[in-house]
Amino acid sequence: MPIEAQYNIKALFPGLEEGLYAELETHGSIKEVKAGDVLMRSGQPIRATMLVLEGAIRLYQQDADGGEFFIYHLQPGQACAISMVCGYGMGESHITAKALTHSVLLSLPLNYMEDWMLRYRSWNQFVIRTYRSRFEELLQTVNAIAFKNMDERLEFYIKRHVQQLGKQVKLTHHEIANDLNSSREVISRLLKKMEKEGWIVMHRNSFEWIRD
Repeated sequence: MPIEAQYNIKALFPGLEEGLYAELETHGSIKEVKAGDVLMRSGQPIRATMLVLEGAIRLYQQDADGGEFFIYHLQPGQACAISMVCGYGMGESHITAKALTHSVLLSLPLNYMEDWMLRYRSWNQFVIRTYRSRFEELLQTVNAIAFKNMDERLEFYIKRHVQQLGKQVKLTHHEIANDLNSSREVISRLLKKMEKEGWIVMHRNSFEWIRD
């Protein structure tokens, strides 16, 4: 079945030339993944980039001891800037990408990217816009780490998660601690404080953001 018959590519990724939509249809392939599936690992050669059609993808770095550093989420209508930029040299990934929910991706082989950059102005603009947007998110994360204490970092993290994925935050205390390079005990204490102050309502393995 044609991709456009399953997903409205033009609505998800507006402003591209008609010829480029045809190229996406011809060379792209649909990939469905389950929550928790790893799509790309650090050190793995990059052979394709991905456009998100459905779901949410979490990107992060891991250190030698297994610690994690959260970078950003990808949602429908967004693309992986890191694979786009690093992939031009067919290099290795420096990040890990994991499906946060059941997700559907449009996988595009990187050998077409350079040609599209030359032939389609809209693709050039899309790549630059994608990279700039992800870079700005990364700067916000670095700023939170460098200049905010842990309760402020947790508030920033939750607000961004809510803005991107909704008020029902389906993350465990351990997962949040990993993302913020903290301990589960510290995160649990701060979440209890937030609940006492009326910011969140706790549930089993999730919580709801209720503050305006």
